[in-house]
Amino acid sequence: MSIKFALPVAVIAGALAIPSMASARPVTVETQLSSYGGDGAYVVMYVTDRGGRYQGTLWMAGDKAKYYKHLRDWYRMSGGSATLDGVTGASVGAGKTLRATLDIADALIDAGYEIHVDTAVEKMNENPSEVVIPLTTSGAGKPVKGRGYVKSFRYTL
Repeated sequence: MSIKFALPVAVIAGALAIPSMASARPVTVETQLSSYGGDGAYVVMYVTDRGGRYQGTLWMAGDKAKYYKHLRDWYRMSGGSATLDGVTGASVGAGKTLRATLDIADALIDAGYEIHVDTAVEKMNENPSEVVIPLTTSGAGKPVKGRGYVKSFRYTL
């Protein structure tokens, strides 16, 4: 599954109290799921600051709000009420890959921010913060294995 989406600079900049004139760059995130043999996974990618505080949602795969509470870390940090208009897509099937291209403020890169990935599958396990990876230029392109359904996660700048 390939999805291209540009997150408005104003949304991420506003959420992080960064001046609206901040520059941004396209960042492609890629989450490949293992062949776990169940229903489609709900996957959420979000950003935290160096103190571990939620800063904003990058992408949500899965569009039924009743299942969002199973993405436990994201749900707790966002208060379960994060605005998701325009940043959602269908759940991701076992063995499939989710790709999204987002505009991320340059001020977030190499500044202590982290990308988190939470996953959940109906009638199976929930994996809060399954992947946690610093948003750095040196980490770009390096795949990371998740603790549950994520076979590989990486981002490219």
